[in-house]
Amino acid sequence: MGARLDHLVVAARTLGEGRDWLEGRLGLALHPGGEHAAFGTHNALLSLGPGAYLEVIAVNPAAPVPARPRWFALDTPEMRERLEAGPALIHWVAAVDRLGEEEGVLALSRGENRWRLTVPADGSLPLGGVAPSLIAWETPPPPTRLPDAGARLLTLRLGTPEPGRLRARLDELAFVGEVEVYEAPQPELGAHIETPLGLIWL
Repeated sequence: MGARLDHLVVAARTLGEGRDWLEGRLGLALHPGGEHAAFGTHNALLSLGPGAYLEVIAVNPAAPVPARPRWFALDTPEMRERLEAGPALIHWVAAVDRLGEEEGVLALSRGENRWRLTVPADGSLPLGGVAPSLIAWETPPPPTRLPDAGARLLTLRLGTPEPGRLRARLDELAFVGEVEVYEAPQPELGAHIETPLGLIWL
């Protein structure tokens, strides 16, 4: 089975700021996620249907500073400056059936959830965030437990200076899903989400 969308990643300076921003745009309540001890972050979640979800993630000020760079480039000056302007859709994660023990694959947990995820040692975003990180769930993924709020991802748009390279990566993963790749001066992501209040652009 090919790779498929698992979740979208929205980052924010604080979890409260990110949650307020998303709830205001979508008109839907997010649900508590939990803490990621390995990276000193925490999150909140929203179902996008039976097979996908959206997470808002931020540095957890109550957590110890991790021994390695945080994921999703959250430690970088560039990301911190970007989030000063407000929460942003920065990345996406694709689910695969399994990930081995190779370098860059971490075994992680949050509460009762267990999964493996590709995380570069420097915490950087693949192709600036437009190429997916890969996840293999070892427990049922969040959409199986999140209440269905009626939100659905219609299209994920991925802009990059290297569209050919991104398309080749998606072909390599045998990715299945509605993804639009286009040429852009710098990496950028956008998502059309259908909600009970109408079509929303993130």
